[in-house]
Amino acid sequence: MPENIPGNKSKFLIPAVGAAVVLIGGVAAYMYFLKGPSGDSSGALASAKVVPDDAIMATYITTDPQTWAKLEQFGTPEAQKLISKGLADFNKDALANGGITYDKDLKPWLGGVMVALLPPNPVKPAQATPQKTPEPNVLMVVGIKDKVAALNFATKVKSSKELQNKEIDYKGEKITETKGKGAPTYSAVLNNNNYLVFSPNKATVEQAIDTLKGEPSFANKKGASEILGKGIDLKNTVAQVYVPDYAGMVEQLLKSNPQATQLPPQTLAQLKQVKSMIAGVGIDDAGVRMKAVASLDSQLVKYQYEPSDSKVVNQFPADTIALISGKGISRWWTAVNEQSKDYPELNQAVQQARTQLKTINLDLDKEVLGWMDGEFGFAAIPANQGLTASVGFGGAFVFDTSDRKTAEATLGKLDELVKKQNVNIAKRKAGDKDITEWQVPQQGALISHGWLDQDTLFLAIGGPVADAIAANKSQTLDSSNSFKAIAGSLQKPNGGYFYLDMDKTMTIVNKFATPAQPLPAEASAILNSIRGLGVTASSPDKSTSQMEMLLALKPKADK
Repeated sequence: MPENIPGNKSKFLIPAVGAAVVLIGGVAAYMYFLKGPSGDSSGALASAKVVPDDAIMATYITTDPQTWAKLEQFGTPEAQKLISKGLADFNKDALANGGITYDKDLKPWLGGVMVALLPPNPVKPAQATPQKTPEPNVLMVVGIKDKVAALNFATKVKSSKELQNKEIDYKGEKITETKGKGAPTYSAVLNNNNYLVFSPNKATVEQAIDTLKGEPSFANKKGASEILGKGIDLKNTVAQVYVPDYAGMVEQLLKSNPQATQLPPQTLAQLKQVKSMIAGVGIDDAGVRMKAVASLDSQLVKYQYEPSDSKVVNQFPADTIALISGKGISRWWTAVNEQSKDYPELNQAVQQARTQLKTINLDLDKEVLGWMDGEFGFAAIPANQGLTASVGFGGAFVFDTSDRKTAEATLGKLDELVKKQNVNIAKRKAGDKDITEWQVPQQGALISHGWLDQDTLFLAIGGPVADAIAANKSQTLDSSNSFKAIAGSLQKPNGGYFYLDMDKTMTIVNKFATPAQPLPAEASAILNSIRGLGVTASSPDKSTSQMEMLLALKPKADK
């Protein structure tokens, strides 16, 4: 479990948990099944059996020390110092609340934690104000993995003079109302003393008791049981999120809040494309990895996914700062046109775009987007000369097309248009490629375009970027160590990549930092410990959509 828990959270968590554990009732009770839930990711299904079935989503966080210990292999010295300071601050705040520390008092007995979100208690229209919105109805289920250690902790907390505890009988179980300086919290120890449940709402704790006594649980809820049993394919999973009814969750949250903007029927229909979703976070040798899997209603999905070979990545140089790649802009545009029929605002925006381009004699559908039917890539590339030297990078666009004739005709129209604006149109060679440049007098090339092969068009912002693409004699991006470390382990086949090299990004960020406005030391320490960010998405079949993200971290050895 993460050990840098903010200090102000401990003022709520430690007294509430401690007061509840006292109720377990003595050493004899603890000696019965001494060991409870272990706290690893396998405990999610068992915890869900304590959660009422009207929960709209749940998150399970593992507290297994070996899983979280994987983070210790990463981080610059500065980042490690920052984490150590956060832990020290937490322990300092905790000690001020009765001499409690995480390592000695919580870690030995704290099992996995499930946090479930139930439908909020609705705010009556007469009570609704912009300042008063429904408070989240949260139930926390905490596994007790070592009952003797929990008893020791409870005994330590029981002596606190700052808390007032009151016991409430409910169907043979004891609920404890714990009140300090703020609002009360309610808790109970259930299921042979294996679980502690608590919530700001007494009724929510009562629901948990009803669930254990036979009422339907989240574990058996339609949609939830499937994703709980399936889990997520990750190494060293530290957290998982379960949403059994995505559209229903959004509707519940909106209905309970009179001040929320109500979604139009068309938007709700779009939300129903996603039936359920599961997401997870894990820690592996590359860094922190997140995966999400959505179950789709194939009858409602209008955009047909098509995997990309990602050959377009080969067209960019190894020092590329950031990249977005994919496939089939023309098919995406067709789907947008179809959906715009049901959305007046979207339809208006589409029509305005068409009208604007007609003023310069271009057809948006056929001449601009229609030929973009293959792979594409948009990238930021370092540039220390020319028009973009002041910002340190320029832009590059690469498109594969099966309709070169239309693409060339569109570029020809644009060349003639800018020529009328006193921009010089010049031809030159970049390596063995013929390129056309839009040159600003005494400043150099603004836009360059040309063909890398029979089917691959490029456009570049800044002359140096055009050379980097068209005359690239260095290593390509896909074979670079940075791309392999940041995006190389992401799932394949996929629909394309989002790629960000943090070291190269920080070079640009630091360029704009000034002595008067430097990058905060804490932010700099964290960012400098990150190698980069890689994201991709795929769809193995019509009813499934997957996303994977890797926050690639630097190993300790990198200083």
